[in-house]
Amino acid sequence: MNTDQPLRVGLIGTGYIGTTVGGQFHRHPKSSVEAITEIDADRRATAAERFTVPDDALYGDYQGMLAGTALDAILVGTPHTLHHEQILAGLDEDLHVFCDKPLATDLGHAKEIAERVEGSSRTLMVGYQRHLNPAFISARERFRDSEPEWMTAEITQDWLPRFTDTWRTDPDLSGGGMLYDTGSHLLDGLLWTAGLEPTAVFSRMEFIDDAERVDSEATVLIEFSNGATANVSVSGDLPCVREHIHLWDDEGAVSLDGRQWEPRSVTDIDDENTESVPYIDHDEQTNKAEAFLTAIEEGSAPPATVHDALRVTAVTEAAYESARTGEWVDVDLD
Repeated sequence: MNTDQPLRVGLIGTGYIGTTVGGQFHRHPKSSVEAITEIDADRRATAAERFTVPDDALYGDYQGMLAGTALDAILVGTPHTLHHEQILAGLDEDLHVFCDKPLATDLGHAKEIAERVEGSSRTLMVGYQRHLNPAFISARERFRDSEPEWMTAEITQDWLPRFTDTWRTDPDLSGGGMLYDTGSHLLDGLLWTAGLEPTAVFSRMEFIDDAERVDSEATVLIEFSNGATANVSVSGDLPCVREHIHLWDDEGAVSLDGRQWEPRSVTDIDDENTESVPYIDHDEQTNKAEAFLTAIEEGSAPPATVHDALRVTAVTEAAYESARTGEWVDVDLD
């Protein structure tokens, strides 16, 4: 990255991720939003005004943007099933890529992206923000030298009433339901904090469609290579957001808890059942754009790597297969 010139970023999609993370790039002195792709003309015009992008750098399709504007990076903030094609298009143009979660909704696609990134000098960061959350960083450090043996994780949300008749409940765009949406963050938070290799999954789901593609509720049991187990529960038809993750080993446990989208808290529990709350400074949390820019500038791995995201896709795909077949399914990471 040439640190003398701002990183030129093109936005693909101006929904929540495109505007929030796009805004982080817009405000950062080492980056600028140079072009926008948005299929909706009104939203495209609104985003252009917000990010001061000229009319000749506005596009209705990302191929036109990649061909028509000089860029250094793209932000992929589109529905889940579009990520694979758009990520590869960015890599084809030798661009850095920031992509919202999930990496892909097909395991073969996720593996293809991982292989491309391995053979590239470009940075790909996936938008799993718990890797930037000081509470989760503290918990991950706790288990760096002591593997957890038993884990639970759950999240509730008013997901179904909020997103019925939107792209999030259209499996051709979402790739699934609650588990592939908010549940993807929960799975990632657990897998990343534990630092373990998942090997097999058993799942039960409540589907809202006859084709059994869109789940509103899921319970996922995960086995790991060290013999540890995890019980993961997501529900998208409840009134509010509550998140709880608990990881136990012989020395005690760590509990991560939160409500709505407020900062998460962390509690340490020792083997004598004594609780302590370590100091967490959430004001020091790095935002996604800052972390992406730092990884590019330093040539270091981003906080949420392509392999972190591949692991989440592999577990998620195994969970959907298990829910449909009623069988344990191996997690395929090879």
